[in-house]
Amino acid sequence: MKKEMILVLDFGGQYNQLIARCVRECNVYAEVHPYTMTLNEIISMEPKGIIFTGGPNSVYEESSPHYDPAILDLGIPVLGICYGSQLMAYMAGGKVSTAPVSEYGRTSVCVDTSSRLLHGIDAVTDVWMSHTDYIEEVPEGFVITAHSNVCPVAAMEDSGRKLYATQFHPEVTHTREGRKILSNFVYTICNCSGDWKMDSFVEEKIAQIREKVGDGKALCALSGGVDSSVAAVLMSKAIGKNLTCVFVDHGLLRKDEGDQVEAIFGPSGDYDLNFIRVNAADRFYEKLSGITEPEKKRKIIGEEFIRVFEEEAKKIGKVDFLVQGTIYPDVIESGLGKSAVIKSHHNVGGLPDCVDFTEIIEPLRMLFKDEVRRAGKKLGLPDHLTMRQPFPGPGLGVRIVGEVTAEKVRIVQEADAIFREEIDKAELVQRPGQYFAALSDMRSVGVMGDFRTYDYAVVLRAVNTTDFMTAECCDIPFEVQQTCMRRIIGEVKGVNRVMFDLTSKPPGTIELE
Repeated sequence: MKKEMILVLDFGGQYNQLIARCVRECNVYAEVHPYTMTLNEIISMEPKGIIFTGGPNSVYEESSPHYDPAILDLGIPVLGICYGSQLMAYMAGGKVSTAPVSEYGRTSVCVDTSSRLLHGIDAVTDVWMSHTDYIEEVPEGFVITAHSNVCPVAAMEDSGRKLYATQFHPEVTHTREGRKILSNFVYTICNCSGDWKMDSFVEEKIAQIREKVGDGKALCALSGGVDSSVAAVLMSKAIGKNLTCVFVDHGLLRKDEGDQVEAIFGPSGDYDLNFIRVNAADRFYEKLSGITEPEKKRKIIGEEFIRVFEEEAKKIGKVDFLVQGTIYPDVIESGLGKSAVIKSHHNVGGLPDCVDFTEIIEPLRMLFKDEVRRAGKKLGLPDHLTMRQPFPGPGLGVRIVGEVTAEKVRIVQEADAIFREEIDKAELVQRPGQYFAALSDMRSVGVMGDFRTYDYAVVLRAVNTTDFMTAECCDIPFEVQQTCMRRIIGEVKGVNRVMFDLTSKPPGTIELE
C-alpha cells in the first residue's frame, strides 16, 4: 500500500532536515527534495501536502530560487516557512521587501486562533524569527493570521486554495507551539491519517530485502555504531547466513569497544551474522605516523578502512550485494540538487573501485537517526547500543590533536573511560547529549610527588544538543569535574593537566577536529 507523504521542497534553508523530522514525529512520512525538481515529478509523487523551506535569499532578486507558480493551483495544501512564506506571497502577487526592522530570535506574536493552521494555539505565543525581508502586502485572497510588533504578516493564509504561510519557524523548539502547528497542517489541512510507524517499516523492509536478495550473498561493513548495527541486524533477519559482516578494528575505538562489538555480534552473540573481525590497528598507526592535519588524518583513515575492507571482501569470494548503513541525513548533507554540500559522506560516495558488487542495499537510507534507534529497538538490539552517542568514523583519530600514536590512543581511551564512568554515576539534572575526553597536543610542566613531570593535557567536553546542528556546553557540577581531574591524573600515565572545553557550536564543532 502506498504510504502518505509530505514533500519538503528545499530552498536552501538550514532546517530542512528538521522540518521533515517534525512531520515524521507526527507519524506522517516526509521526504526532502531540491526545489529543482519539476512540477510533473511532484505530481507523480502524489504528496498529501507540500512544505516550502526557509532559505538565505531574497525572493525579489533574479538569482534567488523560485518555482513554477502553478504549484499553488494543484489543489495540494502548501505551507511556506520563512523564505517559503515570502516565495508564496511573491508567486501569488503579493509584495516582499526589505523589512524596516529585522527579527532574529524568540518573538511574541498575536494569533488569529480561528485559522485552521493555528487552531488551538494561544492567542499570544512565542515563536522563532530569523528574517531581514518581510511580506509588505499579502496577495489577493489571503488574510493575515498572525503578527508581531514589527512584522505585520507573521502568518497568512488563503484557506480556499489551501495555501498557508508562517514567517516564523514552527519546526524549531524555540517556537513554543510549533509542533501543534505542524500537526494541524498534516492532519487538519492535509487530512493525513498517520500511517508512518516503525513496526510496519521494519516488517516491510525485511520483506523487501528478502525479495531483492533471494539466494544471493551480501556483505556489510559493521562498525559497531548505531547505523551499521541496525542495518546488519535488519539484513540478518531477512537473509540469515547469506549475510557476512566485516568489523575492521582500526585501533581508534574507545576502551574495550572492539571486544564489546564482538561480544554482541560475534560467534557467541545473539545474531547470525557470519562475523569477521580484522585487527588492523598497527597498519593504521603506521599510515598516520607524522600526520597532524585533521582533514588529512580523516582521509587516510577512510582510505585505509576501504583497503582493509576490500582485502576481506576478496577473501570471501563472489558477493552480490554491499550493505551500507547510510541514513537520510547522509544523503541530504551530501547535497540535494542545488543545496550546499555540508560534508561528503563515504556511504553516499559510491562503491570501492576494486570490489565487484551487483548492487548496494541501504535499508536505512530514508530514516533519521532517532528513527534508526527506534528500528533497532524493534529488532531487539540492546539500549546501550541503540542509544549510544554518535562516534565519529575516524574514531579517536579526531579526538587526538596532532599526530596519532598508539601511546596517545591509550591515554585518551583511559581518560575517556574515567570521564564517562563519572558522568554516568553523577545525578545530573540534564544528561549531556554528547560527552567524551580528548587529548590536546599541549605538554606542560607539572609536579607529582617530589618529581617534575612534562606531560599531556586532557580536554573534557560535554554538550547539550538535540539535533547536533547546534550545541551548548553542559553545566557539569564542579565536584564531578574535580573527581574526573583527580582520577585521570592519578590513574592515566602521561597526563598532568585536565581542562574543560566550554565552547558552544557554533563557533566550535562538537568534535575537536
